[in-house]
Amino acid sequence: MSTRHLDPAVRHDMVFLFDVTDGNPNGDPDAGNRPRVDDETSHGLVTDVALKRKVRDTIGMAAQAAGLDLGRYQIFVEAGHALNTRLEESYTANGLELDTRNRILSAADAGRARRWLTDRYVDIRLFGAVLSTGQTRSLGQIRGPLQFGMARSIDPVVPVDHAITRVTQTTQADIDRGERTEMGGKWTIPYALYRVGMHYSGARGAQTGVTSDDLRLFYTTLLNMFDHDRSATRGIMAARGLYIFSHSDGFGNAPAHTLVGRVTAEHTGLGVPRSFSDYKITLDDAGMPAGVGLERLAG
Repeated sequence: MSTRHLDPAVRHDMVFLFDVTDGNPNGDPDAGNRPRVDDETSHGLVTDVALKRKVRDTIGMAAQAAGLDLGRYQIFVEAGHALNTRLEESYTANGLELDTRNRILSAADAGRARRWLTDRYVDIRLFGAVLSTGQTRSLGQIRGPLQFGMARSIDPVVPVDHAITRVTQTTQADIDRGERTEMGGKWTIPYALYRVGMHYSGARGAQTGVTSDDLRLFYTTLLNMFDHDRSATRGIMAARGLYIFSHSDGFGNAPAHTLVGRVTAEHTGLGVPRSFSDYKITLDDAGMPAGVGLERLAG
């Protein structure tokens, strides 16, 4: 296996395939948690934010399993932790004063604080972050080297609303009134195969300090994160393919769309798809542009 896909100094364009069976991969809070759907085509959607959340929730476990320094694999956007508090720590750790009375840090001091954050938080290193909140206005924004698109199902989906009952009541007053069960509901998609493109910039990776270990850990996390995100709501989700087109330098050797378009999925069965075996995945690796290497980590 080539190791070019682990080089943080070059550009990488990726295709990730995953599927869901009898679950809701990404509910829409503005629609009663109904699975997200393109209203015009009925294709299922999963936001980039939802996928990044799964990476954030899993990459620390992957780092621990790999025996890496956990001090470099903390998560900035984490439930139960205020962002401003973590940003202010970058000042106190470097002996800097907070931006009170519109005090602005020098470029050198702001750079030290930003490096402290990127060295500590892997999600800032990979995805970037807005750092100019509260009393840390001098830090500005870090544009992350790794960007996700929206995942879209290969075929249209038909979300199903299931009525469910619960044998216990919420309050004692409900019991006193003689209520025996409570009604609820849950949304699922019977089956869908999703495809998403991801793009890594070597130039921005150099700015945030991405390493080969970071990229290896990211790929490992993608392939295993659904196994650590199980819930009755999400059904059965699984990684089905990961294809990485690696360039020879940071600028790149070919437009991204000409590379990710080489991975296609086609429904080959009759009727409505209900499993991954209903699809044929095709990888066109003939006549690759000069300087572009391909690594298939799954699929």
